[in-house]
Amino acid sequence: MRSIAARNGDQFMIFQITPDGQAAVSGALTELTAAQLTAAAAGGNVTPLPSQHGLDALFVRSGAQFQVFYITPDKERVIPGVLWDSAGKDLTRDEVANVPGAIPTVTVGDVPGGKTGAESGAAVAALPLVQKASFGTVGSASAPHLWMVIDPQCIYSVRAYQMLHPFVEAGKLQLSIIPISVLDYEDNGQSTRSALALLSKPPEQLVSAWQAGSVNDPPSPAAAERLQTNKAIAQAIGLQGTPTLLWKKSDGTEGRTDGLPTSIDALIASIGS
Repeated sequence: MRSIAARNGDQFMIFQITPDGQAAVSGALTELTAAQLTAAAAGGNVTPLPSQHGLDALFVRSGAQFQVFYITPDKERVIPGVLWDSAGKDLTRDEVANVPGAIPTVTVGDVPGGKTGAESGAAVAALPLVQKASFGTVGSASAPHLWMVIDPQCIYSVRAYQMLHPFVEAGKLQLSIIPISVLDYEDNGQSTRSALALLSKPPEQLVSAWQAGSVNDPPSPAAAERLQTNKAIAQAIGLQGTPTLLWKKSDGTEGRTDGLPTSIDALIASIGS
C-alpha cells in the first residue's frame, strides 16, 4: 500500500491509499497483524466488517470505546482509522452503522412509529430544519445563502470552507456553518469537544473561531443542548457525512451535496437569491 500526507497549515494527516486507488484510510500502519489484534481483543470484542475498496476491516470494542482497523492485503499489518472515498464521504460511518451502539440515534419531531423522517423513508424538507439549528453565518445578507453541516475536525469540511471562502469575501455568498460531531470514534472525542467550543461562541464569532482553530475553549452551559439539537436535525435529514451542503435553487427546490462539491462554480450558480 502507498502512504501520502495531507497538510492544512501546520496540521497534517497520514493516509494509506487503498489497493484500487479510489479511497484512503486516515491512519498509520501498525506492527500488529489481524490475528494478533483479534487475540489481544479477546475475540468476542471483534466484529468483521464488509470489505471495501480491497480492504477487509475489523470493528474492535474496548469497553465503551471502539475503533475500526483496516487490514492490509497481505494480512501482515492493520491500520486504525477512517476510510474516505475520493468525494470525501466517510465510508467507515456507513460500515459501523449496523453495529449496535456504534452510532448514536436521535430523533427530532414526531414521526409515526418513533422513527425519524430519514429512517421511515419519508421525504424530509431539509432547509426548514437546518434553519432551526445553532449556527454561525458569514457573508453579505443580500447574497445567495448556503448552509453547510460540518464536523470541526473533518478535513473535508475544512477544505469545503476553503473553497467557498473566496465567494464569501467577494460578496457572492452568505454561508451558515452548523457544527456537529461525527468523528469521535476516530479522534477520541475531539470532534465533540470542538463542536461544543464553537457552539459556545456568539453566532457572529463561530465561523471565525473555527477558521482560527479556536476549538478547545471550555464549553458554555448551553452548548451541549445546542449540539444535541444540531445532531438531531442532522439525523432527521439523513446526513451521510460531513460536509453536507444545502441550499434553495433558483426554481425553489432544494439542492444538496454530501461531501465535497465537484464544481464550486456550478454550485454557486444554482443557488437562488
